Amino acid sequence: MSLPRIMVEPVVRAALLEDLGRAGDLTTQATVPAEARGQVALVARDPGVVAGLDAALLSWRLLDDANAVETRVLLPDGSPVRPGDEIALVAGPARTLLTGERVALNLLGHLSGVATATAGLARAVEGTRARICCTRKTTPGLRALEKEAVCAGGGSNHRFGLDDAVLVKDNHLAFAGGIEPALRGIRERVGHLVKVEVEVDTLDQLETVLGLRDERGLLVDAVLLDNMTPEQLAEAVALVDGRAITEASGRITAETAGPLARAGVDLISAGWITHSAPVLDIGLDHC
Repeated sequence: MSLPRIMVEPVVRAALLEDLGRAGDLTTQATVPAEARGQVALVARDPGVVAGLDAALLSWRLLDDANAVETRVLLPDGSPVRPGDEIALVAGPARTLLTGERVALNLLGHLSGVATATAGLARAVEGTRARICCTRKTTPGLRALEKEAVCAGGGSNHRFGLDDAVLVKDNHLAFAGGIEPALRGIRERVGHLVKVEVEVDTLDQLETVLGLRDERGLLVDAVLLDNMTPEQLAEAVALVDGRAITEASGRITAETAGPLARAGVDLISAGWITHSAPVLDIGLDHC
């Protein structure tokens, strides 16, 4: 994936405005001559996977009124890195390099952390049919960037918002009066191109879902199997028998992902890879 600049720029611009405040970079303006130039390298301090380079490099370009900043990507998004690896080089006015440093590193470190966390789960399910996917548990304002980082780490995207798919969860069922009224109401109101998924916690609920049909077939396209054991998931996959996409969720870790994947599910979703992934330590070194 590579997001168009029109999607990335508002995020980076807001971060720069937050950092510049009302008076700009007082330290750099007071200590670095206006004519000074230099080159810096983005360097990995820990092993991981790169993501967010477009946003990071845009931090300097937006500060570059004279079009004097030059960038060179050495390891693009999706690349594995080891400590000491140079990810990109940035050359230009020293004041610009210093002023954009923190925003660039914040974005690159966070998004690379998302990619690294995703890659860890993806490795755990290698050899199975399961794919790792993210959720809507994202940092406000950063959803598109975080979901792009998930793809860089070898994962897949779940829905981007409330408007691109139907996902019926336990609270929806409570207010709707149960599985059947909820699903039949969806069939009446939602367009034929919109996918429908329902969350179930038990095999009994799953059997109820699989028993609801109309002239077009099952009322759902996917089932979210929440907090089930590998044994329960295997039974659920057998019950579904290929009639719907199966997705496992609930406290997914690198240790639990493998056994869950071997139960035969199509997807394993994890919210923490976007909202709680550890930052990948990346530094900015003077060359």
